[in-house]
Amino acid sequence: MPSTPNETTPQPPQLRALVSYLEHEAQPMIVLDPDYNILAANTAYQRQFGRADRPYLGHKCYRVSHHYDLPCDQAGEHCPMKRAFELKGPDRVLHIHHTPRGPEHVDVELRPILDGDDRVVAYVERLTTVKHASARASRDGLVGRSAAFNTALEAVQRVSRAQLPVLLLGESGTGKELFARAVHEASDRREGPFVVVDCSGLPETLFESELFGHEKGAFTGAHGRKPGLVETAAGGTLFLDEIGDVPLGIQVKLLRLIESGTFRRVGATETQQADFRLVAATHKPLQQMVADGWFRQDLYYRIAAFPILLPPLRDRADDIPLLVDSFIQRGSVQRITVQPSAMARLQAHDWPGNIRELRNVLERARLFADDGIVRPEHLPDWPAQPPAFDAPDLDQEIRRLVAQGRLSRRDMAARLGISERTFYRRLKALGLS
Repeated sequence: MPSTPNETTPQPPQLRALVSYLEHEAQPMIVLDPDYNILAANTAYQRQFGRADRPYLGHKCYRVSHHYDLPCDQAGEHCPMKRAFELKGPDRVLHIHHTPRGPEHVDVELRPILDGDDRVVAYVERLTTVKHASARASRDGLVGRSAAFNTALEAVQRVSRAQLPVLLLGESGTGKELFARAVHEASDRREGPFVVVDCSGLPETLFESELFGHEKGAFTGAHGRKPGLVETAAGGTLFLDEIGDVPLGIQVKLLRLIESGTFRRVGATETQQADFRLVAATHKPLQQMVADGWFRQDLYYRIAAFPILLPPLRDRADDIPLLVDSFIQRGSVQRITVQPSAMARLQAHDWPGNIRELRNVLERARLFADDGIVRPEHLPDWPAQPPAFDAPDLDQEIRRLVAQGRLSRRDMAARLGISERTFYRRLKALGLS
C-alpha cells in the first residue's frame, strides 16, 4: 500500500547496517520501502532470484516477482505488505514468483520495521522456495498453480515444521499420498523414512501385526521376529492412508500408540518406544462416523489436530494442462498432444474421480489418437455441461474471446460451456457473426 505522509525511508547508513546483518542469513532476503520499492537484497537473494538482464533494485516488488502493474491485493491476491502494515507485525503468504528458473511457489514472510514513533519505515521480506511442489509440469511431486491448490499447499508449509498430527481430507483421487509426502519432505524428519500404511487394504486379523510387528511363534506362520511399520517409520513419518477404514477393535490400540508413544509387538511383553510424525488421510466423513459410533471420538481429536482439505479437480481446472504435461513427462501417459478444443472439454468436466480419472481418460484417449493428437471425439461422451456464465456475463466473455481472436468458434464455445449452435446464436444477437 502507498506510504502515508508521515512515513520515511531508512537513511543510507541504517540501510547499509541492515543489509550487513541480512548477509548472515542463508535464506534470500530483501528490504522494501512502504511504496513497494526494493531497496536492497542479500547475496542469497541475488544468487537465487537475481538476473543480470533484469534489474530489481529500485523496482517495485510486484513487478519483479509477479510481473504485475499493480500491487498484489489490487491484482486479486493476498498482499503481505498491506497486512503487515495493518498489523504492525509479520505476515506470511504462499505466492507464485517469476524466477530465473520459471514460475515457482515461494513462501513469503514479511516483517515491518518500525521507528521510535511506531511508524512503518521499511519491510524485510524472507523468501523460501517450496521444493516439494511445482508451478510447472514436473516429473514428480505435487503440481499446480490454481488458488485452491495453493491454499492447500500453504497449509502444508505452515504445519510441516511442527510435530502436530496432520489429517488430509478430500475425495478419492485428490493426491493424498503426494500431499502427505510433501508434509514429510518439508519437515525436519525429511531424512527419515516415509512409511505408508494402506488401512483399507489390511484385514483386521493382519492389521495389528503389520502395524506393530510380531515375535516368533506369536501365531501360526510367524516363523521369526518381524518389525512392524511403526518401527520402520522411526525417525520419519507414518502415513495412515484411509484411516476411516481402521476397524474399531484396532482404533483403541492406535489411540494408545499416539497418546503414549509406545507399542508392543504381537506376542511380546516388552514395550517399544515409537518415534514418528503422524499424517493420516481419508475420503470418509469422520465426524459423521464419530456421531454414528463407527469411529472413536478420542482418536478423531488426536489425529485431527491440523486438518487440511484437499481440493477436488473440478475446483482447480486451471491446473489440468499442467497435470496433462506432467503425466506425459512421468510416462504415466504416452506422449500426446491435446488440441485446445479437447483441453477445453477436459477443463469443463467435473471429474468425480479427480486426478486418477483424468489419467485414465488420457490413457483411453491415446488409444484412439493414432497420430498422437487427442481431439474432442477421443474423449468420453460426457453430458453437456451447464453454461459457465449468466447471460450478461456470457455476452461480455464472448466479446472478449472474439476480440482476442486466438480460438476457433468451436473452441470458444467449449471454453464457455455452451454448444456451438448456442454460441452462434449469441454471436448473431451481438452482431459479431
